[in-house]
Amino acid sequence: MANNNNDKMSREEAGRKGGEATAKNHDKEFYQEIGKKGGEATAENHDKEFYQEIGEKGGEARAKQRDND
Repeated sequence: MANNNNDKMSREEAGRKGGEATAKNHDKEFYQEIGKKGGEATAENHDKEFYQEIGEKGGEARAKQRDND
């Protein structure tokens, strides 16, 4: 799906295509490993309060979403 900019791809389309190509080249274990590394790096940079705050925000957002269903 091209936009009207001289038939160039939109960023969304380019990102989707890139994601699909990457997914074809890597297996489940690859994504598990990079997720683990990212989680470890994040844990080193944030404290317990950070995770409590984002958990609370996520819970509130989900509760609002359920109320609207």
